[in-house]
Amino acid sequence: MQKKQSEWKWQWEKIYDTNQWLFTEWIYPTKLKDFKGKTALDCGCGGGQHLNFIAPYCKQGVGIELNTYSVARKNTKHNKNIKIIKGDIAEIKLKQKFDFIYSIGVLHHTDNPTKSFNNIKKMVKKGGKLIVWVYSYEGNFWNRTLIEFFKKHFFLKINKKLLWIISNIINALMYIPIYTIYLLPLRFLPFYEYFENWRRLSFKRNNQNVFDKLNAPQTFFIKKSTIKKWFNPKEFKQIHISHYKGVSWRVSGVKK
Repeated sequence: MQKKQSEWKWQWEKIYDTNQWLFTEWIYPTKLKDFKGKTALDCGCGGGQHLNFIAPYCKQGVGIELNTYSVARKNTKHNKNIKIIKGDIAEIKLKQKFDFIYSIGVLHHTDNPTKSFNNIKKMVKKGGKLIVWVYSYEGNFWNRTLIEFFKKHFFLKINKKLLWIISNIINALMYIPIYTIYLLPLRFLPFYEYFENWRRLSFKRNNQNVFDKLNAPQTFFIKKSTIKKWFNPKEFKQIHISHYKGVSWRVSGVKK
């Protein structure tokens, strides 16, 4: 079983994401209205914000969370059709099967992303849909090398309050190229598409992004070849794979 990681509790107690439009882009081509009257399982629900997005539509929403169970419960308590369960998505066994299962930004932070995926897919109904959004290996050279190196040897070892201050400074400095060079039609630049989203988000939300990159205890970058193995056509149909903003995979499939 994966050990609890206090880094996530510190992060989600401080941050709450209200950008519903971003969630809808991550689950594309699924739409929020598709959850109407359905049961849904959020695997690694963090602060519970995604469950709050689907709550007006779904019949029942269940969130599994190992590290921030209390935060998710607090943030979703106003929705009577939402329930939070404490558990490890790589190990948990639920008797119930769901119409929708999604895992947004979580699998790549688990001890074994493939093991976690193989476990959550067992809980999808026949004819139900599984949706994942993960960091991609492709397009993330600088994150995989430079950022991960400094995170391992420095950022993970310092006080979280200091890390939050550092992330704010890095965030502010990034605005200089993002609002100058990256406004030019130079699509060959690294993270060009990614920074298009950056300009749509608030400074605080962008700082969450920076902090997350420096705070996550572990990060695996998932190759397209791995994604194709996960969503094997023998098990799934109507498979959708798209490279989102050049840095992540958004993937879904209907269980046969």
